Amino acid sequence: MKLLAITSCPNGIAHTYMAAENLQKAADRLGVQMKVETQGGIGVENELTGEEIREADAIIIAADRSVNKDRFIGKKLLSVGVQDGIRKPEELIQKALSGDVPVYRSASKSEAGNQQEKKQNPIYRHLMNGVSFMVPFIVVGGLLIAVALTLGGEKTPKGLVIPDESFWKTIEQIGSASFSFMIPILAGYIAYSIADKPGLVPGMIGGYIAATGSFYGSASGAGFLGGIIAGFLAGYAALWIKKLKVPKAIQPIMPIIIIPVFASLIVGLAFVFLIGAPVAQIFESLTVWLAGMKGSSSILLALILGAMISFDMGGPVNKVAFLFGSAMIGEGNYEIMGPIAVAICIPPIGLGIATFFGKRKFQESEREMGKASFTMGLFGITEGAIPFAAQDPLRVIPGIMAGSMIGSVIAMIGNVGDRVAHGGPIVAVLGAVDHVLMFFIAVIAGSLTTALLVNVLKKDIPVSSPAGLSEAAASNDAPKQHNEAENRQKTDINKLTDIMSIDLIEPTLSGETRDDIIDEMIQKLSRAGMLHSESGFKEAIMNREQEGTTAIGMNIAIPHGKSDAVKKPSVAFGIKRSGIDWNSLDGSEAKLIFMIAVPKDSGGNQHLKLLQMLSRKLMDDSYRERLLSVQTKEEAYKLLDEII
Repeated sequence: MKLLAITSCPNGIAHTYMAAENLQKAADRLGVQMKVETQGGIGVENELTGEEIREADAIIIAADRSVNKDRFIGKKLLSVGVQDGIRKPEELIQKALSGDVPVYRSASKSEAGNQQEKKQNPIYRHLMNGVSFMVPFIVVGGLLIAVALTLGGEKTPKGLVIPDESFWKTIEQIGSASFSFMIPILAGYIAYSIADKPGLVPGMIGGYIAATGSFYGSASGAGFLGGIIAGFLAGYAALWIKKLKVPKAIQPIMPIIIIPVFASLIVGLAFVFLIGAPVAQIFESLTVWLAGMKGSSSILLALILGAMISFDMGGPVNKVAFLFGSAMIGEGNYEIMGPIAVAICIPPIGLGIATFFGKRKFQESEREMGKASFTMGLFGITEGAIPFAAQDPLRVIPGIMAGSMIGSVIAMIGNVGDRVAHGGPIVAVLGAVDHVLMFFIAVIAGSLTTALLVNVLKKDIPVSSPAGLSEAAASNDAPKQHNEAENRQKTDINKLTDIMSIDLIEPTLSGETRDDIIDEMIQKLSRAGMLHSESGFKEAIMNREQEGTTAIGMNIAIPHGKSDAVKKPSVAFGIKRSGIDWNSLDGSEAKLIFMIAVPKDSGGNQHLKLLQMLSRKLMDDSYRERLLSVQTKEEAYKLLDEII
């Protein structure tokens, strides 16, 4: 089987390439031939050829921005968000291989039939498509103006001013020209995402009118709010006209004349006579309010922006805050983007520092990952923190949010401004940041806060933690000290089947949720005489799940608990072939479930020894495949007897 894929995210910096790498690795594991095209910030890489498309059995598009699908007409096409490409690569590949995906016919027909794409939030997808094309104009404009002011500006009572006859005045004007495209580009590519090429011209015309207040008697224009409204209005107007039934003789001129002309008239007239002035007034009030924020109100804004940037590290909440800061740059308010620029880099830098100092908190592989995270933070790539947050969200996310919030507040108090729609020390080095010293103080303070909190919240790695098993599954309370008599009474475990029987195996679990499966396996332990109380043991199991998921990835979950409700150490095993959502660390659904039950007063390190036994064997891909294929309890028991 031959599969092709395309990955793309709004900024085209991190998620695009993370999804591509995960899809390629998953294909290699499954023995599937795959080529992945990336549509990132530097353009199209590893581009799919016409011959490859003709030979492909199916195409996967994992993108949060509009991707032109015209070249895939007649091919099976699975369209999802970029996060699915990162978290569920094997699931996407298996679905594509199953053939249970629609054939792409045309833009209008496919939108109606592609159920996967409908699951994405269309408003967010269209908005982020516009943002992804707008950001380069802000970056270019901001950097050119910053360089011109730094090298050619002269101090005056009104601040730095570039003389009209100076060469640097020309550079500043080029930067200003780049800014002037910001709103039309935003609106144009929102409309393009909605209606494809016929929406581009109406969107850009609508964006230009929104940004030019003279059309409707406003001194300042409707700003980015007007651009967003114009983009959606133009896009849906073009889409509506596109769906009209027209004579065949008119069809050829629909996309180049009829749709652009009438959609442009709709959005243009609507802005000039109906919505332009009210939106401009709202935007002007917002800008004045932000510019006048002082004291506690500005600190509150900084706290909110810092929390939003770090909460989902490049996700929808992060992008909303980023869009807000970017839009304010276009209005000449750089002190909104300043705190955002600080918050952007704190999660990856802070976690890099945490791994350096917290050697007892992180595995060796995580410490290596910390070096990459630190480097990504220097270049303003928040997504460097994602692997840590995915492995231990309850401890990592609060730490990075606290650090980003503190850094944002310091930046706001220090009047840090950022003239470029990007973050991290790189923008300060390039001269795009006002009050550079306060910028670095804010970054250092926030990063150290994150490092300290993460190391305080995370548990130490158990000395005997099994290789390859994450802390989320291996960590538990250290065994209490017991006297020699108790140690002599403990069960001697040399292999897994020493504490298992055929009665503790269920090759066809019937539960449909995680809690159903837990109840089903607890009942199996109880019927085998291993428990004093089902409810008592369930309490221990659920308490452990609340600390963090016991699904360690690779379709494996190991719920476990130590409780007075357990008579003696035992393990139950079950298979759920369709999979269960267990909040797995790698996004996979749990299919192989091992439930470990250990008495609370058991001596020695039985709990960790069982985890070690399981981890060593379950790292073997072929063993997991054989275990998934068993049909009877006897077949499963024979395989489990190999775990020593």
